Amino acid sequence: MLAVLGVGPGLGLSIARRFGREGFTTALVSRTDARHATYRASLAGITAPTYTADVTDEAQLKEVLARITADVGEIDTVYFGPADAGAGPDLTPLPEAGADAVRRPFESLVLPAVRLVEAVLPGMRARGSGALFFAGGLSGKYPMPMLGSLAPASAALRMYVLTLNAALRDTGVYAGALTIGGLIERGDIHRMFTEQDFGITAGTLDPDAIAERAWSMYVERGEAEAEFTAMTAV
Repeated sequence: MLAVLGVGPGLGLSIARRFGREGFTTALVSRTDARHATYRASLAGITAPTYTADVTDEAQLKEVLARITADVGEIDTVYFGPADAGAGPDLTPLPEAGADAVRRPFESLVLPAVRLVEAVLPGMRARGSGALFFAGGLSGKYPMPMLGSLAPASAALRMYVLTLNAALRDTGVYAGALTIGGLIERGDIHRMFTEQDFGITAGTLDPDAIAERAWSMYVERGEAEAEFTAMTAV
């Protein structure tokens, strides 16, 4: 059973569809239920229960994981990719960023990922199987000044996942990082950029191709990270 935490019309839905084709039940979690009926309809033939929760909130994350487990059973695989399409204005250039500006992305990105692992990893280790996927940004790997105060948290999330992968080797549990540089087609952030002029040019990425790579990582378990970039230079 796959839990997609932070499902949207881009990568989250593509992950659900790709794993669902392999027979996975896919539990979809997002902040509101406004598009849940559309998501379920697009996953015809796949068992896809939907849930409403802000997975960056500790109490809501624990509650929704408990509900999923009670409804459809133990969670075998998790995709963690919550994104806030309105977060752009909160980014502060690092030369002007104080401690509060740098801390906020840690609280909304890194700590929720750690709380997720804290909740589901013990069961996976006890069963000797499971997989954890985390979507992160390319600013966690290469200096990208335009992403300012987000970059330190992106780097921390990336290294957390890579270190987790190494620590779990030979346990039967896999952790993988999907490191993304570009706008994911059909996603909310892609839509926001096409509707507004931010003065930034960014290439696009096919979410179905990323989901296909994630499935290969799940099967092969040989690489801790896959990088996807539409940037001409980093």
